[in-house]
Amino acid sequence: MPALLSAFAPIWTLTAIGYAVGRSGLLGGQAEAVLGRFVFHVAMPAALFTMVSGARLDSFANPSMVAFAAGTALVCGLGFLVAGRLFGRGTADRAIGSMTSGYVNSANLGIPVAVQVLGDASFVAQIILFQVLLVSPVILTLLDSGTKAGTGTGARKEAGTGGGARSGRAVVLRRMLAMPVRNPIIMASLLGVAVSALGLRLPYALAHSCDLLGAAAVPTALITLGLSLNSRPPEAGSTDPARHPALAKDTERPTRAEHRAAPGHPTRTKRVERAEVVVTVALKTLAQPLIAFAVGGPLLHLPEHQLLAVVLCSALPTAQNAFIYSQQYGLDIRPARNAVVASTVVSMATLSLATWALGAAPS
Repeated sequence: MPALLSAFAPIWTLTAIGYAVGRSGLLGGQAEAVLGRFVFHVAMPAALFTMVSGARLDSFANPSMVAFAAGTALVCGLGFLVAGRLFGRGTADRAIGSMTSGYVNSANLGIPVAVQVLGDASFVAQIILFQVLLVSPVILTLLDSGTKAGTGTGARKEAGTGGGARSGRAVVLRRMLAMPVRNPIIMASLLGVAVSALGLRLPYALAHSCDLLGAAAVPTALITLGLSLNSRPPEAGSTDPARHPALAKDTERPTRAEHRAAPGHPTRTKRVERAEVVVTVALKTLAQPLIAFAVGGPLLHLPEHQLLAVVLCSALPTAQNAFIYSQQYGLDIRPARNAVVASTVVSMATLSLATWALGAAPS
């Protein structure tokens, strides 16, 4: 347990600092929105490029990754269905529900946990590649189609009043094909893949600059998460960015998700919000490691050390990326924010339980 506590300490410390800074008003009312944009558009792409460009792309083709990927795919699919069927979320919010259910905090928490419990973080590196190159593009495509190209106003504006459904679908297709160019996360990952595949080595000055910039991604994201704990939810029909920075991207017209999230709206009560977080956290911290165990144990017969690694990494809490994505796409940030915080608390117990039940491997 002390090893786990030391791994969790930076998360709680930086989140608490963000909360205190937000409470004091030191950085002003727009700090959450500005820092969130910095993480999404600048620091996180630099971190992902550095990570992917220096990795071997064939490293996650092994049975352990099959077990982890199976748990991730099934739980993300369940999270997507639950967000829509049980809680009436639209496509973009369902994508966030999927991400909060199955996207693990592999970097700033997975690495120290793996080092201290497993004695080796090589499997975590494979998980990072898997999430960056396969899971993130799917989530971002759903977010893009759900906020602008799908049922949003962007497709209707571009299609015009006489274009009809066919024109709208063409707009959706064009946006999806152009998304790697427009989305810094995907673009940085693709550039990293190209550099890795070609075996290129960046000049030291450029590589070191990317390292420094990328190192700011995780701490700034946690500070932003702490700032968001001070955010007051928008009033019904209000998208005032000063009151709710996550909605600053679209002040013309509130989305259906924002209306549902507004206090007093009959379909988004406090009880429903709590139930949504409980279901999401249960999927993340219980269902995902159990599925990974079922696939890795009875089906694939992984050795004990590998099975422990798969289950332990599957039990990691939701990554703060889910909060950053929901913020930058102008969605209701509370489900992702609350899921990140709650799953991080619960995972302290589930990680300890997994380590006790399967036995820590010798370092």
